[in-house]
Amino acid sequence: MALAKGTQAPAFTLKHKTPAGLEDVSLADNLGKRKTVLLFFPLAFTSVCMDEMCSVNQSLDDYSSLNAQVYGISVDSPFAQEKMAEVDGLKFPLLSDFNKEVAAAYDVLFDELIGLKGVAKRAAFVIDEAGTIIYAESSDDPKQLPDFAAIKASLA
Repeated sequence: MALAKGTQAPAFTLKHKTPAGLEDVSLADNLGKRKTVLLFFPLAFTSVCMDEMCSVNQSLDDYSSLNAQVYGISVDSPFAQEKMAEVDGLKFPLLSDFNKEVAAAYDVLFDELIGLKGVAKRAAFVIDEAGTIIYAESSDDPKQLPDFAAIKASLA
């Protein structure tokens, strides 16, 4: 079961690939400044994942106006994520949980999905400026998108 609302969010530092190279991104980067939206998704370049990330990308102004930084997280390599971001024109960071530590810490890691072990579940967390989870959602159905209206409502 995914971490619950009211829980202190586990700290993390993950890799984000940009044309300039690999960058470290940490939850601590936002603490005391803005809320953080974590969107775990199973695999880069799958149709549902691309639809989800594109949908979020189209409403980035909504998240910015609510003082939130959005991150997509999957177990893909940062290089695959960079290509997905390029193909889809994503304007927010995709973070590589290649070692599967963050998905495990948030308890959103499938034991097995379509024969693949250790793939992130589709999950969403909103973390406030103090590092507390104020919204949590996880699905065992990789085709079920998060409730974006509820995510935005938790940011208000």
